[in-house]
Formats: sequence, C-alpha cells, structure tokens
Amino acid sequence: QVQLVESGGGVVQAGGSLRLSCAASGRTFDTTTVGWFRQAPEKERELVAAISWSGGRTLDADSVKGRVTISRDNAKNTVKQNTVYLQMNSLKSEDTTVYYCAMSSSMSHNLSIHYDYWGQGTRVTVSS
Repeated sequence: QVQLVESGGGVVQAGGSLRLSCAASGRTFDTTTVGWFRQAPEKERELVAAISWSGGRTLDADSVKGRVTISRDNAKNTVKQNTVYLQMNSLKSEDTTVYYCAMSSSMSHNLSIHYDYWGQGTRVTVSS
C-alpha cells in the first residue's frame, strides 16, 4: 500500500503562486509516475502535471503550460525523497478546485485510470 498526503492548498489572489506538496509513504518501489490532477465540479478529473519517479521526465497539461512546475525532492535517503511538489504561478480564477496527488505503476500516465493510489486532495481557491 501507498499513502499520499497533500498539503499547501489555500486561498490566493489571482496572479499569485502556491506550492503544493505530496508526501508519499509505503510501498513506492514499483512507482513509475506521480501525477497531480484536479477536478472541478461536474467535470472529469484532469491531469495537471506528471513526473517520472526515477528519471525526472515531466509533462504539463496545455491548460497550465508555462505556469506550473512539477518536481521531486532530490534529497537522498530521507523522508523528503518521497515528496513531489507542484509549483503553480500566475494563478487564475479557473484554477480554483481540489488538487489530487496520485501514483501510478503503469507505463501509461495521462489518465486517472492509470493511477493506483490517490491522496485526499487539497483545495486551491484563487480570488479575483
């Protein structure tokens, strides 16, 4: 089992920044990808960004391209090593929703069905 705990959400003014954190624990050894998703009411869960667990390759959704950076803590042999961050800049009102961290052991990673474990979510509210 893998446990994921997100933090860092909150209320920010439009144009501001937030950094979300996802702390993973448990059996992470077969993880291939960590993704950040978001889901607005009555909409499908959308991939925001993803990072490969070992190689550092990343991808960003078109809706946030140029405004987000996903990264993994490079500290070795520490608890922080299993933490993935989502830095979000130039936030817009349409970014307001709940953000989820998820882990995948699949070779595919674009859709929520490719992910096995999910955190409880952290809410981001962007005020205009």
